[in-house]
Parts: sequence; structure tokens; C-alpha cells
Amino acid sequence: MSTPVKTRGHEPFVHPALFYRDADEYLAGTVPFIRSGLAAGEPVAVSVPAANVALLRAELGADADRITLMDMGIAGRNPGRIIPGVLRAFADTHPDRHVRIIGEPIWPSRSAHEYPACVQHEALINLAFTGRDVTILCPYDTQNLTPAVLADAEATHPLLIDSTGQRSSAAYDPEAIIAGYNQPLPEPAEAAELTVDATNLAQARHLARTHAHQAGLPQDQVADVELVVTELVTNSIDHGGGTGRLRIWTADGHLLCQVHDQGTLTDPLAGRHPVPPDQHRNRGLLLVNHMSDLVRLHTSTDGTTFRVHFRL
Repeated sequence: MSTPVKTRGHEPFVHPALFYRDADEYLAGTVPFIRSGLAAGEPVAVSVPAANVALLRAELGADADRITLMDMGIAGRNPGRIIPGVLRAFADTHPDRHVRIIGEPIWPSRSAHEYPACVQHEALINLAFTGRDVTILCPYDTQNLTPAVLADAEATHPLLIDSTGQRSSAAYDPEAIIAGYNQPLPEPAEAAELTVDATNLAQARHLARTHAHQAGLPQDQVADVELVVTELVTNSIDHGGGTGRLRIWTADGHLLCQVHDQGTLTDPLAGRHPVPPDQHRNRGLLLVNHMSDLVRLHTSTDGTTFRVHFRL
């Protein structure tokens, strides 16, 4: 497997999918990519599932200490935090150099609830990094991921790499993926509910805190739930018509908090733009992505729904 090359005219950003069948093909596609970057003096970061972190660490030996190596199951447990908290967090520290990153956000044990957010993340990378001198290589396990997942990978990556070489993706269409997975979220069977406006924010916080306690979350996570709900309902008050419909319930080992309002989200990267530490405004959705275990979103001209998950 060869090192990815630029294939879109003068566009410096390169975003290939690496299709691998086993550990040997995984290492053949990733280790030369890493070592070529190190030989060129380029910053290299790798964020992949824990098993592949161990695989790469063993193969790289001392070179593993020369790269930033992260467990994507932790750093990217919520796909919405990967762009600001992993990819941009690394690339932005090297603004004047070509940066190499391996990011593996989709693996076989990702749940059906997580997958739509994962594939939307892969599509949004193309918007977030257009014009940047960055290469982000995304491995896909062809033996254990479904054909539908692999087809989505072809739509979200302009360049495809496998054991036969590399080629441009004829199916590349990230905008179609973003739109196609922007689907209404299924309604819960039963949930606590409150209509929130500027007069009863304290009631919304109390509802969140009470249900987080009852669900068995530890105190620090109870505070996280309260803060996330506060940010979501405040966003609805400020940008969604002045009110938000808050619903809270438990299902499938998670506490879920949902806020619906009458606004339409027009920035597909909302909540994924890094914010300087000294900027105190426009941090709400970024905080939601960083503090939640999963964020799902649906937006249309009829309104916007944010649904956040906290693992119990």
C-alpha cells in the first residue's frame, strides 16, 4: 500500500479511506504512512481503537514515542468531539507544517445509535479541513464492517486505498451523506417533559439534575448533565424562537436528554469549531459535544432537535 497522494488539483487537504482485511494489511497501510511523515519531519497523530493502538505500538517500537497516539474509543467516544478535540486540536498546533493524522472513528462494535453520527463526522471532515495542508487517513475493517458502511466510506472519502493500490472514489459525495443521515429521531415511549423559556431555566436544571441522580450517575456526571441541558435550552432560547421542549428518559443503558426548538441549524459544523480559551461566547454546542457520550441531531425548516446520551 502506498502513501496517499494529492488527487484534487491544488487542494492541499487529502482524506483517504484505507480498506484493510487483517492486521498485516492494517500495518502495511498505516506504518509506512507514519514513518514517511517522521522521516520528513512532519507532526503525526494517530487516534484509533485500543486494539489497533496496541498493534501499532508493537510494530513501531521506539517510533511510537515520536507520535501522538490516542485511543479513539476514549478521545472520540462522541463522534461530534473528534474534529475539535482530536483532529483540529492536533493540526492547529502546527499551522505552518504539513500534518499527518490517522483517525479510525468507525469500528465493528460501534452501535447503531452511534453510527449515523460517525458517518456524518467523516463527511464533515471534508468541510472542516478544505484548504488545510493536512492528510487524514481513515482505516476501515472490510472483514467486519457491513457493505453499507463501506459504501458510505466511499462517499465520504475522495481517495480509496487497499491492497491493490489507490484510486479516486467515483461515489464521493459528502453533502449527500450529511443530508441523507439528517433524519428525524425516533420518539421515546415515555419521558419527563418541560417547556423551557427564559423564566424557568432553574426548573430545567433541576429536572436534569434529578433524573441524572435517579439514573445512578456519579456526582461529577450529574453536574455534566445539568450543564449540557442548560447549554441546550439556552441555545434554544437564544436562537430557536425563545423556547425549547426538554425531554429526559433512560433507555439502552443511557440517560438521554433531548431539546427541540423552532430554529434551523444552518452551519453543519456547529459545535465542531474550536473556540479560543479566552472566548466566552458561542461555546455552548462545543461544550455539549465535549461533555456528552453521544450527540445526535436533526434539523429542518420545521425545527431542530438535539439528543444527547450519557452512559450509565
